[in-house]
Amino acid sequence: MPRTVCHLETLHECAEHIWHVRLIPEQQIAYKPGQYLQVIMGEKDKRSFSIASSPTRGNVLELQIGATPGNPYPGEVLEALRTNGQIEIEMPLGNAYLREHSERPILLIAGGTGYSYARSILQYLVDHQMPRRTYLYWGVRKADQLYEGEEVLNWASEFKDLTFVPVVQFPDDDWLGRSGFVHEAVLSDFHSFGQFDIYVAGRFEMAAVVREALRHRGVEDAQLFGDAFNFI
Repeated sequence: MPRTVCHLETLHECAEHIWHVRLIPEQQIAYKPGQYLQVIMGEKDKRSFSIASSPTRGNVLELQIGATPGNPYPGEVLEALRTNGQIEIEMPLGNAYLREHSERPILLIAGGTGYSYARSILQYLVDHQMPRRTYLYWGVRKADQLYEGEEVLNWASEFKDLTFVPVVQFPDDDWLGRSGFVHEAVLSDFHSFGQFDIYVAGRFEMAAVVREALRHRGVEDAQLFGDAFNFI
């Protein structure tokens, strides 16, 4: 597996406890949209994060890391970046990458910072103006966790094949969009899923619920892509 040292370009909090990281790798390593990397904290301590950028965006790697207080898995990686200004990574990993040569419409279902996985795929589709009907359903607990909602809306205005549906589990009174669980919004909007390639990213328990719900609606595993499915 190729390795390289990455130097920190920027690190900022894009929403509460969610950090956007831009890295410049010393060696450019080819990858596909939807793959992930591992940060090497030690030979027996490698931590996985979705690549939030597209290979079309040049020699930069972006991550979007949720790091709540008391969670050392992401917190120690962020602290290493702040302290040392660099990390060692290995990549590319994962088989849930965009099936670029498929002609089927795309359904992206993301929970929380699972959006970072969908972001890599979306950037690639937009940059290539690929004629693929694409739907992004992004589920969050609170509306302020839609940290790139405006950017996705801008992509949708530029890429006419994209439909963006944000779903807030616990909306405030002024929220005018969809509410509840993200998979329930998907099930409500589509009667049949046979024509889709479906990409899923989020916490393992969320991915398990989505997969089970879609299976009940006749979706075959060959249509489903998500690295979480290898662990649940």
